[in-house]
Amino acid sequence: MPKKKTEVKEDPQNDGSNEDGEPEAPDVQEDLFDPAEEIAGGDTDTDEADDDYEEEEEEIGIFAGLYQNLFGESWEMWVGAVVLSLLSIMLFLIASPWGSSGGIQAWGNSLYDMLGMEFPESLPDGVTELSLHAYGMLSILMVIGALASALLAKEFAIRVPPPGEIVKGFLGGVIMAIGCVLAMGCTIGNFFTGWAALSAGALIFVIGLIIGVFIAVKYLLWEMENHPTLSGGKSWTYLAAKSKGSSLQPLAGIIVVIIGIAIAFTYDPDDPLEKILMGFVLIGLLIGIVLQRSRFCVVRALREPFISGDAEPAAGLMAGILVGVLGFTVIKITGVGAELMSVSGNFWMPAIIGGVIFGFGMTIAGGCTVGSTWRTGEGQVKNWFAMIGLVLFMPLVAEYIKPGFLDAIPAGAKAHEFLPDRLGYTGAMVVMILILVIWYGFVKWNERTGRFSAF
Repeated sequence: MPKKKTEVKEDPQNDGSNEDGEPEAPDVQEDLFDPAEEIAGGDTDTDEADDDYEEEEEEIGIFAGLYQNLFGESWEMWVGAVVLSLLSIMLFLIASPWGSSGGIQAWGNSLYDMLGMEFPESLPDGVTELSLHAYGMLSILMVIGALASALLAKEFAIRVPPPGEIVKGFLGGVIMAIGCVLAMGCTIGNFFTGWAALSAGALIFVIGLIIGVFIAVKYLLWEMENHPTLSGGKSWTYLAAKSKGSSLQPLAGIIVVIIGIAIAFTYDPDDPLEKILMGFVLIGLLIGIVLQRSRFCVVRALREPFISGDAEPAAGLMAGILVGVLGFTVIKITGVGAELMSVSGNFWMPAIIGGVIFGFGMTIAGGCTVGSTWRTGEGQVKNWFAMIGLVLFMPLVAEYIKPGFLDAIPAGAKAHEFLPDRLGYTGAMVVMILILVIWYGFVKWNERTGRFSAF
């Protein structure tokens, strides 16, 4: 029989945000924010939390053991990445694969539409009602799923960082809005999904991301050494579950899950469009749960080689991409899904320029679009402000900046470049997998040598 373990109190923090330590019994917790921990720590608190488990002799039932396995400790990131790839494949079979920034832009479009503002350049046909926008609903359910997961794990808390971090969250969101609109996608649609879709633009985009992350890390290190007070100060934690004893958070989590499922069943399964929306809502709920449990974070995967040298986040991301490459290729080569699905017309200039901008912004904000989405669900105030920046500025960038930006780029530098058109499916898969192998070899070598690591 499985043994009951004491409750894990992980204090889930943003990448690049404050680490408050384990939430204690009081409803309000006040801590000092250390910028050095912000730069070097990231989500390492979750790894330390796993070491806090102590086994007790009391035996527990099968369902209690299952609950403990799912919500008692964080999952390995590679587990989350693989499951997320499988869910993206399911979305592809339903209609189209996983994406994040398009849903957030739909929130912004709906907001401005309610305010009576129109965007004829970016939305010539007007705004799609949010409840009928597949990716808008997918993103909403990702937040709901992350909230449910955090409550079930007793990890939900409203975490308020110092004012400097809140400002960085908002500015990072604004910068991400510019980057993902110009690049025609974010770290999910343009990278995680785009790589699986055999898009050449995805390869260029990730180069831009790495450059942007590197510049942002250099800036954060400079800020820590020369202006530590910009991000330092007190932080507060509200509504955290008690570290010991019972909590109402798991019950609240069950209620949130029920609400998410209920939203799915507001759609008519006999209507072709609403049947697709029902699938996106249910899978969005699952994606939110998986994101929060595995603490899936592209920022962490790209940043850690330059900070601590840790290769695990990057290796986990690669595992998910590999599964996606195999699944998407089968879908495309058999004709089940469109070949150019998730292949943006961003090769090569939009991808590299937008990638650098986006990579810088997501590192400053402490999470990319999807990272900020699930952290919003678990109560990270810094990421709330990153989401506000994204929601407010993505429609504005799409309307007023993107058209002129694309007009200034030669037609040959903003192409839909589908690798199998050049190399065939076998050649394209070999190239994508070979790059993953080289990337894996680099991060593992760097982990051993610390050649490119700051600490």
